[in-house]
Amino acid sequence: MIRLSQRVLATIAAVGVLLAPVAAQTPAPRKLISPQRGEATVEITKPDTKLVKNEVVTVILVRNTSANPIAGLKIEENWYDGGGNPVGGGIYRHTKPLMKDEVIRVELRTPRSPKFKSNQYQFTHSNGAVKPTVVKSLTVSAPTM
Repeated sequence: MIRLSQRVLATIAAVGVLLAPVAAQTPAPRKLISPQRGEATVEITKPDTKLVKNEVVTVILVRNTSANPIAGLKIEENWYDGGGNPVGGGIYRHTKPLMKDEVIRVELRTPRSPKFKSNQYQFTHSNGAVKPTVVKSLTVSAPTM
């Protein structure tokens, strides 16, 4: 007869043999990359603004051309009336660092108002300003994990 302790030990050994290949496949820890400090540069497409029901929807493609990832990217769209007074706007915040050469699709939504006459965009990030350059076209990159 096999004792209970020997059975438990044999079960643990069998589970260890089965899990050994799985443990060998675990990915290496991710490498931390320092974010961009000071002014960052991005390429953007010309903003595509459309009326959708009761909202003004603006779509912009953004590509990071800085040497490092951009952390805390924020894009603000501000709308003004005929007299230059602010009347509303939308904000987009990118939750992950925007990696070098990564392209994202930014959608800004603002409730529609008959006072809207003109708008402007402001690009910032958590460590400084962002200088946008308008280009003809960009292709959205696949999300990275």
